[in-house]
Amino acid sequence: MSDKREDIIIDTTLAQAAEMQTQGYIVHAFCNSGCGSFFLGNREHLFAAGDCLIISQQSLLLRKLHESDDLGLEVIYVSQEFIAAATPQSNYGVRGHLSLFEQPVMHLNKMQQEVCALNFEYIRRRLSLPQHHFHRDAMLNAIQCMIIDFFDFHVDLYGNNPVSGQQSNLMQRFLAMLDRGDYREHRLVSYYASELCVTPKYLSEVCLKVSGQSAIYWITRYTALDISRLLRRRDLSLEDISDLFGFSSLSYFVRYVQKNLGAPPSDFRE
Repeated sequence: MSDKREDIIIDTTLAQAAEMQTQGYIVHAFCNSGCGSFFLGNREHLFAAGDCLIISQQSLLLRKLHESDDLGLEVIYVSQEFIAAATPQSNYGVRGHLSLFEQPVMHLNKMQQEVCALNFEYIRRRLSLPQHHFHRDAMLNAIQCMIIDFFDFHVDLYGNNPVSGQQSNLMQRFLAMLDRGDYREHRLVSYYASELCVTPKYLSEVCLKVSGQSAIYWITRYTALDISRLLRRRDLSLEDISDLFGFSSLSYFVRYVQKNLGAPPSDFRE
């Protein structure tokens, strides 16, 4: 029940979410009725009527999906390129990105639910008018409106901690290095600070102010989640994964997994 466009896909289930994530789409969903659950990494997330879901991390794929029989779900997959073009020039986007990494489900109040439902309906209607001479511009406008409202929801739910444009830019560049997988070879703050032309202390201070977490937290978070995903691949041995991340020995890799994922690697192979 999906209607595919070049940059946007409309659906009524999250069944293909993991596949769409690997293809570079960001998942947006609004639950009208029923309930469901899914896992990202080792964390289970529950959603029910009135909740909004945004899942943007490709390295952390949605799995173990459960959807109730009475589920009423609206899903909009938007390509990362289209999202980048539609996202407003706001420093708040950095905080939103980081918060969604931790909590992809937003529990909306009644007014927020109405706004979210209007956005989803407007996007669906605009998609049904491809003959519009300025269809792409109209869709960019519709997606941008949805994003701005998500920012507004997030501020209401979690508060706002303004950051400067310079700090936001630094955080974005730091995240870009993690998104491209630098953590597989580099897990020291000093490496990222050197590449970004700042001191390790300053990078950590900015990370703490923007996200509430230190730079080493995000490096470890990205590393641990990627490892947890790879451990479930039966075509990769523990030695393969250890070598991929440059661990000096298999025993060191096992200790790292135990410490940062709370269980030995064997638990993830079941």
